[in-house]
Amino acid sequence: MTVRQLRASTRLPKRVALLSIHTSPLDQPGTGDAGGMNVYVMETAKQLAQSGVAVEIFTRATASELEPVVEFAPGILVRHVTAGPFEGLRKEDLPGQLCAVTSGVLRAEAARPEGWFDLIHSHYWLSGQVGWLASERWGVPLVHSMHTMAKVKNADLADGDVPEPAGRLIGEAQVVSAATRLIANTNDEARQLVGLYGADPARVDVVHPGVDLALFTPGDQLQSRARLGIAADAKLLLFVGRIQPLKAPDVLLRAAAQMLERDPSLRSRLLIVIAGGPSGSGLDHPTSLSDLAEELNIVDLVRFEPPTDRATLADWYRAADLTVVPSYSESFGLVAIESQACGTPVIAAAVGGLRTSVSDGSSGVLITGHNTDEYAKVLSDVLADAQLMQQLRAGSRLHASRFGWESTASGLIASYTRAMHEFELQATRVAQ
Repeated sequence: MTVRQLRASTRLPKRVALLSIHTSPLDQPGTGDAGGMNVYVMETAKQLAQSGVAVEIFTRATASELEPVVEFAPGILVRHVTAGPFEGLRKEDLPGQLCAVTSGVLRAEAARPEGWFDLIHSHYWLSGQVGWLASERWGVPLVHSMHTMAKVKNADLADGDVPEPAGRLIGEAQVVSAATRLIANTNDEARQLVGLYGADPARVDVVHPGVDLALFTPGDQLQSRARLGIAADAKLLLFVGRIQPLKAPDVLLRAAAQMLERDPSLRSRLLIVIAGGPSGSGLDHPTSLSDLAEELNIVDLVRFEPPTDRATLADWYRAADLTVVPSYSESFGLVAIESQACGTPVIAAAVGGLRTSVSDGSSGVLITGHNTDEYAKVLSDVLADAQLMQQLRAGSRLHASRFGWESTASGLIASYTRAMHEFELQATRVAQ
């Protein structure tokens, strides 16, 4: 059924409950558990609200001073649910608080008139567990986005990382089974949902994430460098994201050291910027990257930057020659698409959603595996080829222009409408 047919035959959603339990969309991406999913939730919420869909985002309160309800923008409320200690509770410990979170979510809805929400959209498996119960209690469909999958991560673990526990695998399978519809970021993710979790292909919708094309735009590299205190002639390689084994920033540092072995003259110009903070298993050794830089004798070439606001992040992308995304797993790769929107090519691992967010040979280069020799060679070759750099810069913006949040929201509304239609049909069959 097409979107036009759905609009003609069913009602559109008026109010949606978005569940982002383990991380608030108000948090600064790049540290803790805040990352691309935070950006996704807030950007899609803004687009939904502009389309006339009222959104309430439920997340766990992580500080006592947080207001119970925050109006982020017209049509968007963020509800902080009290569950467990405000601070010091890691994502891995949250399954023990899901009952308390669910109670808070149900209590908030109970204060509304009956049938307040048209559906629930949960993000990540922990939210899916809460959404599963709320869906049954409210009698509304559950739409779920995995964002990351334990079976995918466990299939290609980074060095020093630990496998996801059996409890998460079971929880993810339960949510896949319970959801009315599933949102996949890419065709690869859709195939993984079907092949690894037994999802019904007819219940999976592929909706690409987007990028703010008004904020992330090409600009004058020298001006951006001047604002950020970067030398005009620097060869700047940029990593943006949470510092943890999954994201593999160590691959960039090791590759940089090998680049210097091949061409010692680079030492006067090469600069590696790591923009982000420790997260996940990276918290077990928060100084791992600085220790590695010292071990590799490149500490003078590495600059660590804390997570920053989106406008400054855009400046970092513009200042860079190349953005490097060597992750072991990515459901999409928002960093890659943001960098390309700023006209900066991306060197990335050929995994997951990065095969969609980066156009190999046109907007960047995809590398199979995590061999640092290969990364060093590709980075050196691209930096040394002015014509190729120019072609990749032009291709970067063109490729990114195909991914806007407006298109993402349109795809979500279509999926929501299908979910409501199917849920109502199923309820009619049961009643008969």
